[in-house]
Amino acid sequence: MKKPRPQPVQSVTAPRTVSRVVPDPTALKALAHPVRLRMLGMLRIDGPATATQLAARLGLNSGATSYHLRQLAQYGFIEEAPHASRRDRWWRASHELTSVPASEAEGEALDLDLTFNQAVLSLQVGQMQQALEEYAELPAEWRKASAANDVIIPMTAEQAEVLTRQLTDIILEAMRVAPPLGEATAPGMVPFSIMLHAFPYPGRLPHSEEDGGS
Repeated sequence: MKKPRPQPVQSVTAPRTVSRVVPDPTALKALAHPVRLRMLGMLRIDGPATATQLAARLGLNSGATSYHLRQLAQYGFIEEAPHASRRDRWWRASHELTSVPASEAEGEALDLDLTFNQAVLSLQVGQMQQALEEYAELPAEWRKASAANDVIIPMTAEQAEVLTRQLTDIILEAMRVAPPLGEATAPGMVPFSIMLHAFPYPGRLPHSEEDGGS
């Protein structure tokens, strides 16, 4: 008997606008720090927090955490959150998503892109390793929903760009019909992480004019 294919989850809410930030080079440089990336992720996923709370989660002192929070606030990644407590300063993420378009620049701008992408990659590798360590303890339905796949397809640069845009659009559409990050969700609903990495297979393209024989 043929097994039925899983059907797409139907949304019960109207699509919403996903708030996002496109940082300029100065803001991107400030964000390209492992601690700040982790803090911003925590505020997006878990909602508002104080410097003391974040320090406890990160294993840092509150002075260091406060410094990084001020840097994030200076460049518009986070903002003060209204709270009943007047004793502590609460912070929240200003956006759900950071968009960093692929750069065609060279020199210092390219170096900045590489620095930011390296910081993001290090964070993502750590998250994937933690997810793998927790995999055996997941409920069966969440193990079925998880994946670690890689697919290699011969393509031109133009075809590859179209494909990555299509995949990104699908992911963003799912985000638009989901509850905002950091807010209470329905039972059984948790933050689900999707990491999209797309690149020419290493070693198959010339990396300089000399290598290309031009």
